[in-house]
Amino acid sequence: MRIAVTGSIATDHLMSFPGRIAEQLIADQLESVSLSFLVDELEVRRGGVAANITFGLGKLGVTSLLVGAVGQDFEEYRTWLERHGVDTASVRVSETKHTSRFLCTTDQDFNQIASFYPGAMTEAAEIELKSVADRVGGLDLVVISANDPDAMVKYTKECRERGYKFLADPGQQLARMDGESVRELVRGAEYLFTNEYEHSLLLQSTGWTHDEVLAEVGSWVTSLGAKGLKVESASSPTFEVQPPKEKQKGDPTGVGDALRAGFLSGLSGGLGVERALQLGCTLATVSLETDGPQEYDVERESFLARIGEAYGDTAAAEIGSKLR
Repeated sequence: MRIAVTGSIATDHLMSFPGRIAEQLIADQLESVSLSFLVDELEVRRGGVAANITFGLGKLGVTSLLVGAVGQDFEEYRTWLERHGVDTASVRVSETKHTSRFLCTTDQDFNQIASFYPGAMTEAAEIELKSVADRVGGLDLVVISANDPDAMVKYTKECRERGYKFLADPGQQLARMDGESVRELVRGAEYLFTNEYEHSLLLQSTGWTHDEVLAEVGSWVTSLGAKGLKVESASSPTFEVQPPKEKQKGDPTGVGDALRAGFLSGLSGGLGVERALQLGCTLATVSLETDGPQEYDVERESFLARIGEAYGDTAAAEIGSKLR
């Protein structure tokens, strides 16, 4: 199955300030703030929604096509992804802009000051999906995840025009897009992924009723946080998938991306939606137990054992027969 994953590619620069940010703010001087924090830790993590999803697919033995825009500083990151089974040949390299960066300083009270530099991501709309399809002999599914909003809408239109099945996953960009753009993004999607808040925001921004959204998509998957997932369809009964119990809690960043990676891996192996989501929930739990969205590992036997514990031996056998 040829899966193209479009979306953000970024690095996170996470810094720790040993004091309190609030103590550095002077109430009657807030109109002219000029502060510098001496931090004692810096952690640089690879991230971006599309990169995280393709990394997770690679961990499960599925090579996918990463589609996004980066800067000249991407080469080390490219090597890392290719080493983990990701096809990066369709990544556009900007001549003038850096790869997207998220910079965040967190104090001892977990208050944060953060900035996001979109950089090369603003050029994502210049990528044509047809060129990706021509390179690999066609596309079976296109994932449209958080990215430059114009690029997201462009990709969905191209998918409909060329007959590519697609998964709409607007994520945090949903709040930035107007109603017509969101309607364009959703219309005709084989799968729609949102969390609970985005579920409500999507209804508000589109002006559609719940049933009208279901009439536009094949399956609507809503993340319920620790409670798991709800899956709705106009043609099938609603069902829920509970996640395996985590052994420990790590950094939740990238957990949703791991969920999508596991789901896509299941589809690639020919599993149905429920089994594929069980696989996705298990990979998401493994990700949750690890700090960093691309730092987890998958050991086949223990991974299948967790699936068996959560969903039963039949589920473990069916998923195991498809897991590479």
